[in-house]
Amino acid sequence: MAEDALSSGALPSCYRDVYHAVCPGNEEKLSPTAYRTLLTSSGLSSSVQNQIIEVLKISQGSVSRIDLYRTFALIAFAQQGHPLSPHLLEVPAKDLPQPELGSLKHLHQLSGALSSDEDSVCTEPLSEDPTILTMNFEDLKQLDTVGVELIPEKKGLFLKHVEYEVTSRRFRTTVYRRYNDFVAFQEMLLQRFPYRLVPSLPPKKMLRADREFIESRRKALQRFTNLVARHPVISRDSLVHTFHTVSGNDLQGKLKDCLRSTGDEFMSSSLATQAKELVPTDFQARFASSRDKLRILTASAGRLRDQAERVALRAVGNATDLQLMGKEMSILASDGTPGTGSQNGCSNTWGVLKRTLKGIPPELTVIADKASQQGKREDEDVVEKLNYLMDLLHSFKELCDRHERGVLHDHQKALQKYGSMKKQMMSTAIQGREPGAVEQLESRIVQQETAIVNMEQRNYYSLFCLHLETQLIHVNLDLVAQAVCSLVASQAQGHREMKIIWEELQPKLHSVIQGCNGTPSSPLSPLTPSPSFPSSPIQTQR
Repeated sequence: MAEDALSSGALPSCYRDVYHAVCPGNEEKLSPTAYRTLLTSSGLSSSVQNQIIEVLKISQGSVSRIDLYRTFALIAFAQQGHPLSPHLLEVPAKDLPQPELGSLKHLHQLSGALSSDEDSVCTEPLSEDPTILTMNFEDLKQLDTVGVELIPEKKGLFLKHVEYEVTSRRFRTTVYRRYNDFVAFQEMLLQRFPYRLVPSLPPKKMLRADREFIESRRKALQRFTNLVARHPVISRDSLVHTFHTVSGNDLQGKLKDCLRSTGDEFMSSSLATQAKELVPTDFQARFASSRDKLRILTASAGRLRDQAERVALRAVGNATDLQLMGKEMSILASDGTPGTGSQNGCSNTWGVLKRTLKGIPPELTVIADKASQQGKREDEDVVEKLNYLMDLLHSFKELCDRHERGVLHDHQKALQKYGSMKKQMMSTAIQGREPGAVEQLESRIVQQETAIVNMEQRNYYSLFCLHLETQLIHVNLDLVAQAVCSLVASQAQGHREMKIIWEELQPKLHSVIQGCNGTPSSPLSPLTPSPSFPSSPIQTQR
């Protein structure tokens, strides 16, 4: 039998090649999530993938090496159109077909993702108490870092569109995505994780998609992918792996296949039936208090973000003004209009001024460059951190709205329908109608009771997830401290760098004043006021 042959190691060499590509560390087991991802990479439909799992009797635990070999065989048979059954594994090992799983290079990339999935198991916020999130902000950052860069060339023959290069540190992959791919990804995440923090996407386009809008959308897409990649639960899902590893034009179809094979989180979670016991008894009061506090926090964080943005814009504006000043000084210094003695009188100011102004614009250019760097630094290190937090807070608000409009509303509606059906049954029994009508009504009531039980379990599971997502918000509040520290460091660096250049420039300006007055120039201390101008009131008070 092929089972015995596979167990004894008598198998086609290509099976070993594929195995070593997928498991370069010779690991003997594969996690269920990694196994499902491998099946998805075969291009088979979700129904065929499920048949393979049924034939091999793959349990919820890890998949062994021999089961992986058998999976390769069944994938190959399915790709050739054979109906799947255990008898296919009875052929001699030398006659087993070769599965089409992509190039070995692609499988090596897949192996990085699969090993990352294994590594992420130990970072999942599991503890003796599943209601406690044990990860801190640094742990979340270690999950992944995703970069989203704009590809300059627009694609499309008639309808032009932009593409983004998406890189993942965790999966060690680079893929190319359109905006519509992000939309499909987010829609699938909302269906898979309706009770989790799923961030929103930036708008697709405005009336005028200028360069500034395109750049702001790129930043928003990068925040979106990092929020997903750093979520303790969502980051480990096959949807995330598919988005970061699948190449080609059928990404949206692959995402739908992943969702069809798993359903939403409630259906696949081992904690779904225990959620009622896991939700704290006073959670409703705690949740109302936390929601009010987070509403205030959202408003304050939004204002802080707007103010930090204005600080960064002022630095960029300062750089622009300094460059314009340098340009005007260059114009004055290069003025070649001859002057007559009667016009100049005894003053040599104009000649001295032109000679001095020639050396000032280069210094102003350096200062402007430092100011521009400061503005860019504060935009990336301060404003983007606060934008990241704001995106997370907005997704929490949307989660609360989904809970109230969705699960809670459906539960209350089902209870009302159940009460109405009970009254109708009592009325039917009293009026002595046909027994068949009563039995039909009783059957409908039983179905409604089952639906109510399911909705109650979903409601408690939603509350359980809300409890954990609230903790996740508090973990990410570390961003406020980091943003403030980045602002202080940037301001200190910027002022320190520009102070040096201004102090080097100050003696040159003093020499202009002294030269215009006909006195010999001498270096002055930066704190010494010019002899031609009175001291400022502040200096006098000092």
